[in-house]
This record gives sequence, structure tokens and C-alpha cells, in this order.
Amino acid sequence: MVWDRQTKMEYEWKPDEQGLQQILQLLKESQSPDTTIQRTVQQKLEQLNQYPDFNNYLIFVLTKLKSEDEPTRSLSGLILKNNVKAHFQNFPNGVTDFIKSECLNNIGDSSPLIRATVGILITTIASKGELQNWPDLLPKLCSLLDSEDYNTCEGAFGALQKICEDSAEILDSDVLDRPLNIMIPKFLQFFKHSSPKIRSHAVACVNQFIISRTQALMLHIDSFIENLFALAGDEEPEVRKNVCRALVMLLEVRMDRLLPHMHNIVEYMLQRTQDQDENVALEACEFWLTLAEQPICKDVLIRHLPKLIPVLVNGMKYSDIDIILLKGDVEEDETIPDSEQDIRPRFHRSRTVAQQHDEDGIEEEEEDDDEIDDDDTISDWNLRKCSAAALDVLANVYRDELLPHILPLLKELLFHHEWVVKESGILVLGAIAEGCMQGMIPYLPELIPHLIQCLSDKKALVRSITCWTLSRYAHWVVSQPPDTYLKPLMTELLKRILDSNKRVQEAACSAFATLEEEACTELVPYLAYILDTLVFAFSKYQHKNLLILYDAIGTLADSVGHHLNKPEYIQMLMPPLIQKWNMLKDEDKDLFPLLECLSSVATALQSGFLPYCEPVYQRCVNLVQKTLAQAMLNNAQPDQYEAPDKDFMIVALDLLSGLAEGLGGNIEQLVARSNILTLMYQCMQDKMPEVRQSSFALLGDLTKACFQHVKPCIADFMPILGTNLNPEFISVCNNATWAIGEISIQMGIEMQPYIPMVLHQLVEIINRPNTPKTLLENTAITIGRLGYVCPQEVAPMLQQFIRPWCTSLRNIRDNEEKDSAFRGICTMISVNPSGVIQDFIFFCDAVASWINPKDDLRDMFCKILHGFKNQVGDENWRRFSDQFPLPLKERLAAFYGV
Repeated sequence: MVWDRQTKMEYEWKPDEQGLQQILQLLKESQSPDTTIQRTVQQKLEQLNQYPDFNNYLIFVLTKLKSEDEPTRSLSGLILKNNVKAHFQNFPNGVTDFIKSECLNNIGDSSPLIRATVGILITTIASKGELQNWPDLLPKLCSLLDSEDYNTCEGAFGALQKICEDSAEILDSDVLDRPLNIMIPKFLQFFKHSSPKIRSHAVACVNQFIISRTQALMLHIDSFIENLFALAGDEEPEVRKNVCRALVMLLEVRMDRLLPHMHNIVEYMLQRTQDQDENVALEACEFWLTLAEQPICKDVLIRHLPKLIPVLVNGMKYSDIDIILLKGDVEEDETIPDSEQDIRPRFHRSRTVAQQHDEDGIEEEEEDDDEIDDDDTISDWNLRKCSAAALDVLANVYRDELLPHILPLLKELLFHHEWVVKESGILVLGAIAEGCMQGMIPYLPELIPHLIQCLSDKKALVRSITCWTLSRYAHWVVSQPPDTYLKPLMTELLKRILDSNKRVQEAACSAFATLEEEACTELVPYLAYILDTLVFAFSKYQHKNLLILYDAIGTLADSVGHHLNKPEYIQMLMPPLIQKWNMLKDEDKDLFPLLECLSSVATALQSGFLPYCEPVYQRCVNLVQKTLAQAMLNNAQPDQYEAPDKDFMIVALDLLSGLAEGLGGNIEQLVARSNILTLMYQCMQDKMPEVRQSSFALLGDLTKACFQHVKPCIADFMPILGTNLNPEFISVCNNATWAIGEISIQMGIEMQPYIPMVLHQLVEIINRPNTPKTLLENTAITIGRLGYVCPQEVAPMLQQFIRPWCTSLRNIRDNEEKDSAFRGICTMISVNPSGVIQDFIFFCDAVASWINPKDDLRDMFCKILHGFKNQVGDENWRRFSDQFPLPLKERLAAFYGV
């Protein structure tokens, strides 16, 4: 029923007895284990939402119906909470007011379960933007904190803690007239309360405001820190945990305030990292991770290292509970199917087109994926991982200065007779690999063979961690003569890929992928043997490891490239891949890793992939088409059609790119017989940046492979490319830039009408501070290529980009793209010589970065250098070239005679 606002205060709502019984019946049934009954109840509850006072019944059961059992009352409150989430704006005023007043009157219910439920309900209403419309909520809760009744105080604090967690931002804004100025001093008073639960709530509430440097807290920062120190020895683990969490966050925001006490804080955190309660120890261990990122870390911690390092190393042992959870005693489980929740969602890395550098094309935007990730089935983050991560960062801070503290411990651990201790030693050795590499080199000739031996330890958890640790030293292994360590390591790792334990298979596969990246073509002599193992693993692996196996095969293809293109290798590798490809349905997410893998394989096999390309190409086009169609339906009628998973389309576009790159001109007939260009036109305008990124990569690859089919669409494509030259989306911008460069080379002089659409943005990007290296290089190459085909249009702007152009291209290897770009710059200089005068030294430096340019390009360089020298005269040239660094001077003299 709906009321008039004036009368509502006198209105005391009463439930209708029959309605109440019906709702209680539903609440009882919904607790039934039978899913069919649950479903019917769900539908009935949804229907009841049409009655305005249905929610009054729910709050009535929660707060007033003391005769009912607690689970039923709590459930009533949780259903109400879901209704608030879904339909709150449609509640009649009277109902809203009734719910609010009932909540506040019952926050101190004698039952902890009911108190908690009321607290959740209050927070849910508050988070619906209702803090503004419920002005008495915060004052009322704060005044209830002073209640003599413990339950009331605890209930109010529980609700306040949730509000602080959910609504921290709005609490610290002008919208509410700054309630924190009252709340924070109030919370601080309760740090000394006699009840541990209340103390814990109080610290947790204040903690919500540290990271955002809330003004109200900063005013009281000294009293906050003083109160925290007073709680240091609290007997309640939850309080100690919140104290540790506060100190970790203060490290990031108010280091200045902690510094005077740093010695004591470090001593305290050392104790807490060894706390009996694992949750406290984990919070405390975060302190070392956070401190290691602060510039002062090195000086602050140096005198504590002798104590700290053993504590961290000790934390790296598996606890007994870990071993049970990890089934550490189950050695052979390869025949047990995986449960679906074990399989993590994977993220596809879309294609980014990058230039090759001197250092073997290392991409600077890649994230390291060899994080300490050896036991991902337990809750993801635990004391062992945190200790290992802390040791890893500290090794990067102190480098070899850490070794005197670590080596004596390692000696004991690595050869220990208890497997748990030995296992932790191997993890320690892996954790310090990055930071202490230089100092470890003298010990590696002895350690690596020992580790290779540990690969056949009888404990699966020892074998799996050994795989990971060896992968951290792969770079060194590959730098030695191959027969010394690479060959024995590879042989043993391949055996572990076929281990009878799934965790070991997974660790070995990941480690082997790392080894492949490091060794590249060093692996070519062993290809037959490697493929034998990987193909055999196909028949052996359960679901989860199959996905990692795809990655190992894709990485192998990336690492050895065209060396894979031998009939006998293709014969081994392709049938099992195609068999999986045929088994998977279009909506199966396992297609992602398989498509990525095939993309690498197609690029490596080149013409060797031809026999397999047609069905693969067709299916990719279908995946793109299906996803686009689904997206259109979803846009038109969102309630009837769900949004598609666009990853299917992204991964399919990337595989098409791989095909175009691998097959080159051979892809022409497939493109001719499909509507891929129409589909690309839609993808290039998609809302999702990753879709655009992949479609621009494909556009560039198709431009190179079969321009005759792309050319008719150029007038439609170019304006879209122009609007995507937006460095806010680095990878999209990067691929669009690269595609424009590829198109200009094919279009030649016909590129003229499109120059105005793109040139200004490109010049702006090349002059932006902090543009990533890859984007700078692609931008420079594209500007050069545009200048090569349309010098008259681009040369007038020469002076605006010549300097960043030269500095960004001096580092990349000689290749086709660099060649066409430099031809462009030379042509533009001949059209507009005055554009280069001021920055001529940069041009000289860029020319000198060529190892061996083609003869006609070298002639162009010669002409420009000698022209400039003749123009300024010998005397000026000498003064000018005296500024050159010596290697540059010698190089220009030797190569170009200036």
C-alpha cells in the first residue's frame, strides 16, 4: 500500500497475517538443497516485487519477528538487500522510511548474525547514493558508538566499517559537509576500547582513509600513529593485522611521519612477520615489499638484513596446511581430469607491431611473466609467495650485497635431507636470480647441475619449483657452450614435460617456454626431439595443461621461425593441432590459446602452412562475423541478446594477421573469396580498443600481402585511421600508424589526398614527451614513408619533426622499413634543405647508425653530407664537425668521406 507523506509518521505498518505466512513459507523453502525448488522460489520472490509493501514484510521478518529462527530472519534481510540493489529507486517513500528506521532501531540486535545482516542492509542503502538522502544516518551511527550496550556499539561499528569501505570517496567530499572531521577523531578514541572486536573495527575504519590522504586524517596523523603504536602488542590477531596494514599503507603516504620511528617499526614488523597467526604474518610481510619500493629502503634496512633475511627465507617454506591443500603427497595425478575452477581466465595479448632493435627485438612494454607463481591453487596470495616476492625485490635493491646474508643459508637448505626445506632453498635461489645474477655467476657451474639433478627428485613439489628456478637462470645457461648446460637442461625439462604429476607438467612447460625465448635458434639442432615430446604431451595432458602446452608450441615457433618449415616437422606438429581445432566449438574459450598458437605457427611455417590455411582462414572470418552480428543484436535489444565475448573476434583477427604474414601473396585467393574487408571496416570502428588494435594490424598485413584487394577500400579506411592516431590508446595508435605507413608505400603518389588526414597528428605524436619507444619509431617510419611518396606535401613541415625523427630511428636495425623511411627523409631534405639546417648534427648521427645501407641510399646520404659541407665551406664544416663525438666523426669520414 502507498501512503501520503504527511501521515506516515503516525502510520504503524502491520503485516497481513496470511501474507506473512506465505513469505515465511517461501523463506523456508529457499533454504532447501533441491535446486528445482530454489528456482521456483526465486521466481515467486521476483513476482512479489510487484507489491509495494513486499519489502515491508521482509524488514519485518528481519527485525521484528523474534520468534523465527535466525537463518530465516537473516535470509529475509539478504533478499531485501538484493531488492534494494535492483529496485531501490522504485520503493514508495513510506517503505523506504520504514526500512531505514527499522535498520537503525535494530543495529544492536542481540544476535551477531542479525546485527551483521542489518549492517549489510544499511551499507547497501547508503551505497545507492543514499548517504545524501539519509542525513541522520552517520550522526545516529556515531552516537550509537557511545551506547552502554556492547551489542549496539559493535553493530554500529560494523555498519560504519562497511560504509567506510564502500563509500570512502563520498565521505571525503563536500557533498556531505565533511562528516570525517567528526568521525575520524571519534574512531581514534575507540583504539583503547576494552573489547578487541571494537578496537579492530576502529582501526579498520580509519585505515580506509590512508591511501587517499584524506585531509581529516592527515590533521590527526600524529595521534593516529601514536595510537597505532599503543596497539602494537594487542592480544587480538585481527587488531594486530589491522595495525600492520595501517603501517604498510603509511609507508606509501606518510613516510615522513614514520621515519623518526623507523628502527622500532622495522623491529616490530620483524616480530609480526613471524606471528603465530598467518594472516597477521602476511600483512606484516607486505611491509618489506612496500618498503623495497621506497628510495630510502637501502639505508633503512641495511643494518636489519642479518635478521630479516632468515625470517623471509623461513617464510618461504610450505606450511603443513599448504602441503595438504596442494596434495603434496599425491605424486601421480595425470589421469585425474581437471576441475573447471582450476583453470584461470587467460588474457590474450593483442598484436602490437614493433620494430626490431639491436638487442634482438626486445619489446619494452612486455610485462615479466615469470612472477613467483608456483602454487596457484591455494588462495592466490600467501605468506610463502609474499616472502618470496619480498626477497625478489630486496635482491633488486641490494644486488650482490645481499649474498653474504643468503649464501650461508642456501648452503644448508639446498642439500637438506627434508624435502620441504630443500624445496624452500630452491625457491630462494630462484627468487634472488634477477637481483643477484652477477654475484651468483661463480656458483652457477656447480649449482645448475645440482638443480638439473633435482628435476628428478622423488617429490613432485621439488620437481616443479626446480623447473621455475632453472627458468630464472635460463639466460646464463644459454650464454654458455650449449653442450655444457643447455643440452642436459633441455633433456631433463623435456622429461618433466611428460611427468606423471600435473603440477610438474605445468611448471616444466612454462619453464621450457622461457628457455625457448632465451635460446631461440640454439634449439634448432634439437627440434625433432623437442617436437616429439610436445606432440606426445598432447595425448597425455588434461585440460588446464593443454592450454600451457599451446603456449610452449607457439613460443617455439616464434623462437625458431622458418627453421620449423621442414616437411618432417610439419608432419609431426600439424595433425594434432588441427585435430584439436576440429574438436573445439566456436564458443569454446579454449580456442583462444589454440588460435594464438596457430598464429605463431603459421607465421613460422610460411608456405608450409598452405595445406592447412583454408579451413583455418574460413573459421576465423566466421568468428569475426558471428561476434559482430551478436554485438549488433545486443546493441539493438540489450535485454534480449547478451553481449558477445569480443575476445573471439580479437584472437581471430590476430590469427588472420599471422596467416597474412606467413603466407604473403598466397593468401590472396582466400581474401578474394571472403568478405573480410567489409568485416574489418566494422572492426576498425569498434568501441573496444583491442578490437581496433587487432584490425589495424591485420590491415597492415593484408596491405603487404595483397594490396589489390585493400586498395578499393582506402577511401573508407583512411579517415578511420586518422581518427585513431590518438596516443591515449598507445597500441591502437601504434598499429594505425604502422598501417598508414604500409599503405603509403603501396599507394605511392595516390596517397596525396590523404596526407592532410594524418600528417598533423603524426607530427604531434613524434613531438610528445614520454611517448613509448615503439610508437615513436613507427611514427618516424610512417612520416618518412609519407615523405617518400609525397615529398611536396610533407617536406614543408620538415623542421617540425626532423630532430625527434632522427633520434628515434638511430636505434633500430637496418631493415626495409628503416630503408624506406630514410629515403623519404633524404627526398624531403632535397625539397626543403633549410628544414634540416638547425638540426643537421642529428641527421649526421642518424645516418651513422646504418651498418650497411643499399648503395643508392648511401649515395643519397653522400650527396646531402657533401652538399651541406660545400654550402657552409671547409672552415665552418670543421668547426661544426668538431662538436661530433669521436666515433661519429670517424664513421662519417670512413663511410662518406666528410
